[in-house]
Amino acid sequence: MTDTLVIVESPAKAKTIAKYLGSKYKVIASNGHVRDLPKSQLGVDVENGFEPKYITLRGRGEVLEKIKKEAKQAKKVLLATDPDREGEAISWHLANALKIDPNMNCRVVFNEITKSVLQASIKTARPIDIKLVDAQQARRVLDRLVGYKISPLLWAKVRKGLSAGRVQSVATRIICDREQEINDFIPDEYWTITAFLHVPNARKPIEAKFYGYNGHKTDVKNEQEAMLVIEKSKEEPFVLSDLKKNEKTRHAPAPFTTSSMLQEASRKLGLTPKMTMSLAQQLYEGVEIGSKGSVALITYIRTDSVRVSSEAQGMALDFIKDTYGDKYVPAKPNIYKGRSNAQDAHEAIRPTNLLLAPAMVKEHLKSGLYRLYKLIYDRFLASQMASALYETTQLTFTAGECTYRASGIRTIFDGYTKLYVESNDDEEEKEGLLPELEIGRRLNAKEIKPVQHFTQPPSRYTEASLVKTLEEKGIGRPSTYSPTISTIIDRGYVCREKKQLIPTELGFVVTQLMKDNFSSIVDVKFTADMEEKLDEVEEGNKEWRSIIGDFYGPFEHSVEEAFKNVEHVKIADEVSDVQCDKCGAMMVYKIGKFGKFLACPNYPTCKNTKRIVDKIGVKCPQCGAEIIKLHTKKGRAFYGCERHPDCDFVSWQKPVGENCPKCGKYMVQKLGKNGSYKQCSDTQGCGFVMRPAGKQKNNDEE
Repeated sequence: MTDTLVIVESPAKAKTIAKYLGSKYKVIASNGHVRDLPKSQLGVDVENGFEPKYITLRGRGEVLEKIKKEAKQAKKVLLATDPDREGEAISWHLANALKIDPNMNCRVVFNEITKSVLQASIKTARPIDIKLVDAQQARRVLDRLVGYKISPLLWAKVRKGLSAGRVQSVATRIICDREQEINDFIPDEYWTITAFLHVPNARKPIEAKFYGYNGHKTDVKNEQEAMLVIEKSKEEPFVLSDLKKNEKTRHAPAPFTTSSMLQEASRKLGLTPKMTMSLAQQLYEGVEIGSKGSVALITYIRTDSVRVSSEAQGMALDFIKDTYGDKYVPAKPNIYKGRSNAQDAHEAIRPTNLLLAPAMVKEHLKSGLYRLYKLIYDRFLASQMASALYETTQLTFTAGECTYRASGIRTIFDGYTKLYVESNDDEEEKEGLLPELEIGRRLNAKEIKPVQHFTQPPSRYTEASLVKTLEEKGIGRPSTYSPTISTIIDRGYVCREKKQLIPTELGFVVTQLMKDNFSSIVDVKFTADMEEKLDEVEEGNKEWRSIIGDFYGPFEHSVEEAFKNVEHVKIADEVSDVQCDKCGAMMVYKIGKFGKFLACPNYPTCKNTKRIVDKIGVKCPQCGAEIIKLHTKKGRAFYGCERHPDCDFVSWQKPVGENCPKCGKYMVQKLGKNGSYKQCSDTQGCGFVMRPAGKQKNNDEE
């Protein structure tokens, strides 16, 4: 007989928790949901209060039977699934299956998996929060109604295999609208004029940019105006007429929320949201750290709060003082204000133990886990450090009636940037010193250089910027950002090219159909308002069935009208220049789960398909054929020979078509802190490095 059975969601989490709780507890995993709506039918009784029809998920029957068996042998059962709506719903379903009264103190929640927190959580077990369950049910039913009512319309009118959804359809629309902005954009011409001013004994000239005439801002719109500025400036001495120095404070960035973690991991580490969430989940649930066993390295990962517990903050401040010194500790602890609609149930994402520094655990972690852990660790520690202080200088020069300005910035105190530089900081002004000059100093221009520019259209969304936009507009929640992006890519509505998200023709067609027939579904404000209503259910201020009822009547009418009025849409496939080697037809481009591929247009008579060969212009070092870029099923890029399987050459790094001058093996391109460089493919035996500047070093830059 077991004293207490603890049920969690994942085996990894179960292993970590079991280590802390001792022999009186048995910890098992449900492997996520055990019950859900059936896939084969709507599963919602729209005639009777939208009652969900839950079934045991296929393949989970054995898991559920094992849990029931263990529960019968336990004196007490505690449900310790994740501390969010989804986790609360899983506990509610488990309680139902195990015939546990949800009003008993059977629910255990914790933000981090550490011994002290676990023990405290078990002592404060509570009933299942039915308000959280209702909020999850409302979302689940709402999404099921939208998906299962509109998807058949898309199948009938556009193409089989398509889907629609509350959040995914809005996300697709946002990307399509941005692409339309880009297509409609008309560039405007403008010019910049830079004077290179010679200063005796200075290492380089001052670069002063034309500001305007007689101190008034003037835009230079064409070449004629640019030449006029140069004509008025070229014979004049550049006299320093004004000098301004100021101090600028840059505050440390807040600790990570789910959204900011996804954005920064994309920008700094090149990780997709899906990859980031997968790695973060492992770090939260526990990873093997040598003799320490399974250790949870970070706190709960689905949060939009920037709050940090006073205990964690105190430990961070002590750590900063001991490691970096008193001056890196802020005069008052840093407090961050979250977004107005942020849920504050959980802390920000942070390391569970600052003594487990990234360098200490590096040997036990795979590369991706280490890099993400270091990012989270450094970000949290930096968020508790003192601000950085800079001195800014602005020089104003007068050349006749022309005004030029030059700016510089100098670090007075590095503060948090000693440890961490945010991506946005990287994009701000680069540090540059200006020579000390006195008012009235006269300088001569070595060169006055005009450069033509054109205004640029708005940038396409990347996964990082889309996550930021979804968060800002209140669309979705931390748990939905990653799956939403994965879905719209998998459905072929959007494709990812060099980090950019580009809508396909299919994406445009489906979005237009949704705009014409389900305007509210793809309306940003409507979707954001619905998220707020779901939050109100969680807070106990709204009844979930009434929200669904208010939505469903007009929605059902729209579906009926769309089936009557929408005509079949034919999307022509893009024809390639590749001939089908089975029937001779010109193959067409199709989009599948793993991206574009070639298919015979005579399907189903001819079912021939081919992968798209992405040649990199480098010969195979083994056989001399072309090297091509390939992708694993998980989307990771690698390089192989086009003659595979006859030639087994493969490389995770991109070959550059050069041989190592030291050992003769092929060189590959790698990415370091200061950009790309070349390295011998034999990193262990040789490791020869060739940097762009020609400075060579026989060790790995990374």
